[in-house]
Amino acid sequence: MTPKKILRRPGSDNTSDWGHNLPPLLRRLYAARGVTCDEELTYTLKHLASPMDLRGIARAVELLTEGITKQQRVMILGDFDADGATSTAVAMLGLGMLGLNDIDFRVPSRFSDGYGLTPGIIHRLQEEGLLPDLLVTVDNGISAVEGVRVARDLGIKVVVTDHHLAGEVLPDADAIVNPNQPGCPFLSKNAAGVGVMFYVLTALRKHLREQGLLPDPQPNLGSLLDLVALGTVADVVPLDHNNRIFVEQGLRRIRQGEARPGILALLEVAGRDHSEISSTDLGFVVGPRLNAAGRLDDMSVGISCLLADSRDEAQRLACELDSFNRERRTIEKDMKTQAQDLLASMSLDVEGLPWGLALFDTDWHQGVIGILAARIREQTHRPTIAFAPDDNGEDIKGSARSIPGLHIRDVLAVVDARHPGMMKKYGGHAMAAGMTLSRSDLDAFSEAFDRAVRDTLRVEDLEAAITTDGPLSADELHLDTATLLKRAGPWGQHFPEPLFDGNFRVVSQRIVGENHLKLVLQPEEGGAIIDGIAFNTGPEVPDYTRTGARVVYKPDANTFRGRTNLQLLVDYLEPLA
Repeated sequence: MTPKKILRRPGSDNTSDWGHNLPPLLRRLYAARGVTCDEELTYTLKHLASPMDLRGIARAVELLTEGITKQQRVMILGDFDADGATSTAVAMLGLGMLGLNDIDFRVPSRFSDGYGLTPGIIHRLQEEGLLPDLLVTVDNGISAVEGVRVARDLGIKVVVTDHHLAGEVLPDADAIVNPNQPGCPFLSKNAAGVGVMFYVLTALRKHLREQGLLPDPQPNLGSLLDLVALGTVADVVPLDHNNRIFVEQGLRRIRQGEARPGILALLEVAGRDHSEISSTDLGFVVGPRLNAAGRLDDMSVGISCLLADSRDEAQRLACELDSFNRERRTIEKDMKTQAQDLLASMSLDVEGLPWGLALFDTDWHQGVIGILAARIREQTHRPTIAFAPDDNGEDIKGSARSIPGLHIRDVLAVVDARHPGMMKKYGGHAMAAGMTLSRSDLDAFSEAFDRAVRDTLRVEDLEAAITTDGPLSADELHLDTATLLKRAGPWGQHFPEPLFDGNFRVVSQRIVGENHLKLVLQPEEGGAIIDGIAFNTGPEVPDYTRTGARVVYKPDANTFRGRTNLQLLVDYLEPLA
């Protein structure tokens, strides 16, 4: 494993006047994550921020109400990732529940259309005779200045719902609902695209009820929360209190078997029991299978899975998505090998390796470069951009992943300011971004990107670190702790799942499945013997039985042959000095 500095998350003041009914361990963990009162751990829907605080939502509701009362043709314009897919499904299902009949969706192709609402998509709809009266973007649109202009020139009304950062110029849409647009007072700036669309639906339902226009029986929008939870976790947005409410409420529906057939089918093909899932399963099990469609083929397959009403149809589509995901893993593995060969030709010390990595290969796949960039970022602890050829043969598309302390979109803005026009387009978040440039400009861009990163970071920022919640005592290392922690979430971005570290005697170790390290551990201070597993270590590992090990781990419940025991999921380990 790549050597890492192990840091301890700052401790908490247990004399604070809250959480007196919590186990001491949970109180410590929550306080270390910034929780300051019991209300922040209350995940009922009435604690959600008000939708009416979203700028532009009243106008959006007005246009959607007109669409329902006049039964206009409405088109949902989605995106090709899990947030875009769930946003599209929520819009389709929710608007249908609220009385809209003529509704359809369109998702851009990652390969031929690119991201978001483009003029090309509008022209294609025109050629197909499918121009809508009202177009609603979900998880995109805030940067679609030209796409919105073309749509409105053709007489289409446009409602933009998005959560991405706004550029200097906003599209001239009929309504924009985005917590990150200038002047929006909405408190939860971390809402995913699916959360924004859900808010629009709740505001629309309230308005229709007040106008006496709500269908009978009244629709339960809460039935969409499983989709909201999935999109929120899969898009890796920070889990502030508002987002934790969405995720917890969605998880409860899934555990009770009340989720969409497509979500239950995706869990089933992955071998997961829906009654026992956590937010981690949404992010690492369901999300990747849904994303695989948009990466390799057409996200319409994923959306159709989420919209499926029958178990058989959902199962068929889930199996297709699982097949895409297996293919994605194979492609990713080959690309990672090529990238590692490229890195091997560079010096891997701080002086020799660029601070900002820009890697390209003519054989790389557009749909997988984001995952590849993340893998290389993890290996090198450098902000990384992986590029693949565009379909036109002249341009290359890049997907960037950053490290803590570096806002990748801001760095790209610096590059753009210093070299206007080098990037034909770009956009993104603090930790992820995308861009397009001419292949001939790659070398110049690589130098400019590296310089902008060097101007932002310090040498110490390039040292990989892992932050833990400190040790668990021997008395806390038991199965009940693993169960307690699993149910104490939802855990996710900026509200991290608890991670602990401690010194252990390694009773035995062996490689299983070619790449995984199976361990038998005992706490250094004594106590019970515990199993541990470190995934993807590779076959060459130190002999920890000689030295003992400092282990960074998560307690987990492992069921084997009908028996459930404590197992430590090892994130990192190093020999004791």
